[in-house]
Amino acid sequence: MFQLTALYNHPEDAAAFDKHYTEVHAELAKKIPGLQRYTLSHPGPGPDGAAPPYYLVAVLEFEDEAAFGAGMGGPEGQAAVDDLPNFAGAGVTLLTGPAGPA
Repeated sequence: MFQLTALYNHPEDAAAFDKHYTEVHAELAKKIPGLQRYTLSHPGPGPDGAAPPYYLVAVLEFEDEAAFGAGMGGPEGQAAVDDLPNFAGAGVTLLTGPAGPA
């Protein structure tokens, strides 16, 4: 398994972010060839009540690195990447790597 993790910073306008993410970006991501699983989470406060460092975490899973490269390198993957400036103005950190048991 190979995954892409997107860590989205807190947006200035959460409602606008959520609307674009749900209506546009998530739909683009779901079309990426080879995508096997796609999960989202809104982190909660830490044990001390501190605000989480990220607003949204998205994890996209592919069979292997080759499937990831093919999917993200194709037009559907590129469309999702090209959409990031349209809603993620506060910043996003993208991490990739093999996924496995803890």
